[in-house]
Amino acid sequence: MTDRSFKAMAGALALAFLAVLAGGALLGLLSEALRGNTEGFAAFDSYLWRVARFTLLQALLSTVLSIAFAIPLARALHANPDFPGRAMILRLFALPLALPALVAVLGITSIYGRNGLFATLLAQTGSEAVPNIYGLPGILLAHVFFNLPLATRFILASLDSIPADYWKLSAQLGMRTWSQLRLIEWPVIRRNLSGIAGLIFMLCITSFTIVLTLGGGPRATTLEVAIYQALHFDFDIARAVSLTLLQLGLTVAVLTLLGMAGRPAEEGFSLRTMARRFDRPSLGAKSRDGLLILAGVLFVGLPMAGTVVSGLAADLSRLLRESQVWRAILTSLGLGGAAGLLAVTVSLALVMARENVAARRRYGAPGIFERSLDLGASLIMVVPPIVIGAGWFILSRHVVDPFSLAPIMVVSVNAAMAIPFAFRILRPAWDTPASRHNQLCAQLGIAGWDRFRLIDWPVLRHPLWIAFAFAMALSLGDLGTIALFGNNAVQTLPYLLLQRMGSYRTEDAAGLALILGCLCLLLMIFADRGANRLAKREVRTDD
Repeated sequence: MTDRSFKAMAGALALAFLAVLAGGALLGLLSEALRGNTEGFAAFDSYLWRVARFTLLQALLSTVLSIAFAIPLARALHANPDFPGRAMILRLFALPLALPALVAVLGITSIYGRNGLFATLLAQTGSEAVPNIYGLPGILLAHVFFNLPLATRFILASLDSIPADYWKLSAQLGMRTWSQLRLIEWPVIRRNLSGIAGLIFMLCITSFTIVLTLGGGPRATTLEVAIYQALHFDFDIARAVSLTLLQLGLTVAVLTLLGMAGRPAEEGFSLRTMARRFDRPSLGAKSRDGLLILAGVLFVGLPMAGTVVSGLAADLSRLLRESQVWRAILTSLGLGGAAGLLAVTVSLALVMARENVAARRRYGAPGIFERSLDLGASLIMVVPPIVIGAGWFILSRHVVDPFSLAPIMVVSVNAAMAIPFAFRILRPAWDTPASRHNQLCAQLGIAGWDRFRLIDWPVLRHPLWIAFAFAMALSLGDLGTIALFGNNAVQTLPYLLLQRMGSYRTEDAAGLALILGCLCLLLMIFADRGANRLAKREVRTDD
């Protein structure tokens, strides 16, 4: 078998895996809807539409709040490139992306909950007010915690792309802050604002763990949580089918609008990027910017600190002596490692096949197979994990006990979740060296295993590790799939953590959250170090 045939076959097998995963879920939903025609469509009632309205409302409010606070915070960071600890602040703003949602929720409740830091401060002042973050306020607070740093980094990237000449001219003309915002900064921010807002809106629409834990009741329920409740508690298949089909349609509609809006730019994401500005802000402006930055740091940092403090206050020694905890840790690591390995394998197959087809095409529009490879890498964005899990749960119940499929479904769905990110990491690492080496390898007759061992592996080694670590960390913190298929025989750390929270064992939950957060952050630190080594090697290569 030639190299080209092998790459094409690998890509076809990867697409087949994704097609079966998504197709099986859709088949389960459609077959159930057709089997119980009257009952299935009778589930489209006022409850369903109320849940859909709340799903859109909380996503819209979360997006508006995240963007509204991110713009002044990004402007303050951009106007003060020499602000003490700026690089550490940007690293802090990257941590929520690696933090499991369940861990962040516990950190948020430790600060803003009824027994949290703010409640203690209010009690000391003699106030009888008791904070209540359950319901819409808590959902918005958690979503802003995750999305404010993301939006800030995107907007800061846009601001850092402004040419230095603009700031030089601004200083010469003596522009004030409002004029700088209106004439220089806002046009750049506006160019990427729709893409940033669309991305945050999409993340909030598909939010599961935050709404499940902070929703506080039926009035604050999104479609994904309603699907979980319909299957796990009520076993109302008709309603689960209706909810899932509506969630799928809503996701496709939002993704279509997001594609029309465009993607946010990523220039300037480097921590070392410093915007050169020639204006000299006044003392008042510097003080205002400093207060904004401090408020942003406290908003993001306090829940993380709360997670650590609450976790250390728990009886960690007792937790680590429990066999159930160790089974959950080992199960999480095993399933997470398998999901990471599967995600990297499928992503690499898609990348190899795509580059092979593109190299053979050279000119002209991409063909159906090449487009299918790109679509396969983004499949999980079109068919959300909860839709895949619900579809397979409904389909498999006619053949086997759905809960017996927990390991297979957790590994498969979590791998599919990580494929878009792994694909994005591996594609440039494969395409660039391939464009340099393909012709020379063909002339020298280097192919197959020899080429992979001598040419491809040295280049791919670090990107593969980065993709694997990121995929495994993403799988470790996921609750959506295991919440559907989890049982006493298969328990991950997030599932055990949710059980302890449900039984009001808050100290145990805090300790488990600390363990889970440390595992995920450790993987992300390894991935970040690998990325830094890769960047340094690329710089040396370019020189």
